[in-house]
Amino acid sequence: MKMKALLGTAALAVTFGATSAMAQTAISLGHLADYSGATSDVGTPFGQGVADAFAYVNKNGGINGAKVNVDTVDYGYQVPRAIAQYKKWSGGEKVSAILGWGTADTEALKKFVAEDKIPDISGSYSAALSDPTGAGGKTEAAPYNFFYGPSYSDALRGMLTWAAEDWKSKGKSGKPKYVHMGANHPYPNAPKAAGEAIAAELGFEVLPAIVFALTPGDYSAQCLTLKSSGANYAYLGNTAGSNISVLNACKAAGADVQFMGNVWGMDENAAKAAGAAADGVVFPLRTAVAWGGNAPGMKTMQEISKMSDAAGTAYRPVHYVAGVCTALYMKEAVEWAAKNGGATGENVKKGFYQKKDWVPAGMDGVCNPSTWTDKDHRPTMKVDIYRMKVSGATDAAVADLVKNGAIKLEKVKTVDLPRKAEWLGW
Repeated sequence: MKMKALLGTAALAVTFGATSAMAQTAISLGHLADYSGATSDVGTPFGQGVADAFAYVNKNGGINGAKVNVDTVDYGYQVPRAIAQYKKWSGGEKVSAILGWGTADTEALKKFVAEDKIPDISGSYSAALSDPTGAGGKTEAAPYNFFYGPSYSDALRGMLTWAAEDWKSKGKSGKPKYVHMGANHPYPNAPKAAGEAIAAELGFEVLPAIVFALTPGDYSAQCLTLKSSGANYAYLGNTAGSNISVLNACKAAGADVQFMGNVWGMDENAAKAAGAAADGVVFPLRTAVAWGGNAPGMKTMQEISKMSDAAGTAYRPVHYVAGVCTALYMKEAVEWAAKNGGATGENVKKGFYQKKDWVPAGMDGVCNPSTWTDKDHRPTMKVDIYRMKVSGATDAAVADLVKNGAIKLEKVKTVDLPRKAEWLGW
């Protein structure tokens, strides 16, 4: 009996050891970040949010006891470098999923991730990434692409819906004039056709697009063109860095235009840099609140922030908060996969379909509810529009400017768009 008991105990120990070893097998994720390229002004806080979120996950037991190895690569917003890195992640350094970044690179990898069955939740909200089956007929199928927040197209549709109401509420007569502005590049161009189409439907006169580069520069000529065109509403399709140059140049030129930024087009850092020129810019916010907002999940958000700011004194711009939300959706999709057959790409994809109106654990009131299905990867049709308010000098630290009210994010309107089938993928 003693020998049997000893053998039984040994067998249990071996089984327990094997189970523990299995539980501790690390989960690998790829993270493409832009810390040095044309969109690094917003890529840096977003990427930091992703990194801090997974550092926090590992600090608190990982995923089902397994450590998450996140391979963060700064690809400098260069498509060839993104493709080269993807080949490593899909080959010998196989990852379960990818946290991607730009539109040009994410769209270039769309077919690859589908073939290799590696989910990619990106910082690009191009509508071309939102149709998992291709049934919408506007774009090729993107079954392994995800993003958090309204697509660029839907965000612009929401802002133009507001703009049409804004024009009427001011008692203006005639057709308001709308113009698309940005670089001739896949990212600013992603919502161009969709925006111009709904603008025409809403009664705008659509003007020829005005091109300006993704990098800061002298855009006086573009602003003089804008002023002479008589535009009333202008969409800024670039990231904040180059938009700051445009806002300053257009203020100097005396262009009286309501600027509408894309989600990457404005933040607290840009408001500090542009000062009075940023006052009045409207843009969509992906999260329910900004940093320090009154929400239960802000406590968790601030704990995550301490992973790279132990003192807890840093002010985090809107892109950081969105980066954390994005990472935590991926974390929970991987978590479901690990419990349901293993953290393979196919299972992680299924993990994104498990909840409706989904908010990651601990993020109540911070991350807006999202729903992905195997027929529609548009996580939301709700567009929260905010106005940047800047009053007084902006030569202090961002945290102080927000605290004293010199920089303020003011909620303008929530536009609930219909989930039109003809808008899927466009």
